[in-house]
Amino acid sequence: MNSQIGAFSMSILVISTSLNPGSRSRVMARQSVADLQAAGVQTDWLDLQETPLRMCDGGAAYGDPALPGVKQQIINATGIIMAVPIYTFDVNAAAKNLIEMTGRDCWTEHVVGFICAAGGQGSYMSVMQLANSLMLDFRTFIVPRFVYATKEATEGDLVVDGDVKQRITQLSMEVVKVSTALRG
Repeated sequence: MNSQIGAFSMSILVISTSLNPGSRSRVMARQSVADLQAAGVQTDWLDLQETPLRMCDGGAAYGDPALPGVKQQIINATGIIMAVPIYTFDVNAAAKNLIEMTGRDCWTEHVVGFICAAGGQGSYMSVMQLANSLMLDFRTFIVPRFVYATKEATEGDLVVDGDVKQRITQLSMEVVKVSTALRG
């Protein structure tokens, strides 16, 4: 797929929000990047381990020197895939903090898809609170094809579950498709 679609340039930002060095959501995010690049889609990468943000305090945290670059990456993206770990039936605090720190200017009317890594099958609806917040607060378009996987899906730096790998590819291409439809 050509990353120059119609009159605009397509760029998908994949965000890894896990702060865990052994992150499984990051492994799945890397798979999404590989799928997008294999399809010829311009892909950008934001890893909150590599670019940590201060915790939002409603004031001084907005002076974080990393924040302008992070905001620009989000603003420049045609579509976004957020890879999040699920802790205690919710996305991790770093994902929520990213949204609080970047706000309306970054998320309004963007297309967002989710890749979730969790410890068990019972938390598959956990991403809905964040998705609802993005939809209601910022009019973000949420791709309804989430990827939700447990620890068995990855081994080391690889996605080893064929079904999960296929769902990551489907989500990645769906983000491209919806982003193209909304911008084209």
